[in-house]
Amino acid sequence: MTSPSLKQVLQPADWAKPKGYANGVAAQGRLVFVAGQIGWNGQCQFESDDFIDQVRQTLLNVRAVLAEAGATPAHMTRMTWYLLDKQEYQARGREVGQVYREVMGAEYGVAMAAVVVAGLMEDRAKVEIEVTAVVPH
Repeated sequence: MTSPSLKQVLQPADWAKPKGYANGVAAQGRLVFVAGQIGWNGQCQFESDDFIDQVRQTLLNVRAVLAEAGATPAHMTRMTWYLLDKQEYQARGREVGQVYREVMGAEYGVAMAAVVVAGLMEDRAKVEIEVTAVVPH
């Protein structure tokens, strides 16, 4: 395992390397669970209905909750995205990647899943993201 998060990316030797995520992650330390975050600000108000703007705000919200636990994006081990529109996510993939790097850095050693859902609890939300992180003891 490597510093700073003491996590190990799990990559079977004969598998093609995934782009933008890890197939699996092993880690040791204090577990941090970030509830599903959406694209509204700290006062629960949406500033935009644009998908990329909401992705940015959602990631900022995840990062803020991680910081409360003394964690950074480097400590993330699992991330699940809940999306309303698969086509928009795919069509704007470059923008999603750019915003991800802006907010979370180049942290791709995270086991990720993206799930298309029929709806989210907040009607204006276009994306929801939940995260598990492990902070070293």
